[in-house]
Amino acid sequence: MKFDFLGYTFRPRLTRTRRGRFFESFTPAISNKAAKAIRQKVRRWGWQLRPGDRLNGLARECNPIIRGWVNYYGRFNPLAMFGTLNHINWRLVRWAVCKYKKLRGRQRKATEWLRKIAKREPDMFVHWGVLYKND
Repeated sequence: MKFDFLGYTFRPRLTRTRRGRFFESFTPAISNKAAKAIRQKVRRWGWQLRPGDRLNGLARECNPIIRGWVNYYGRFNPLAMFGTLNHINWRLVRWAVCKYKKLRGRQRKATEWLRKIAKREPDMFVHWGVLYKND
């Protein structure tokens, strides 16, 4: 049994108490419909069509929007947002592949390049703080 309300899906999930015991609770997390809308919005930004832009320019432009998503949908269950936040990173990888000749056709290398930047400057993009918090 589940239902959607205000962009959240409420369904039974395993929850941990303060003492470390697990029990089943009816908790919210980002809904599939909201996650799909976020991915479509990121796709509409069309980063791969803007190879002249710099990474920090893209971050400055989209950070307020991403911060709103993380604050709203990540409030109760941030782990449920990881797929959507990884999609944003994948779009950044696509941008890097289009921008830099040395990364053309090398998506894995572009992913590693982006991860190194995320490690070096975790505050550049808001969602990097959530994704790479424990790395």
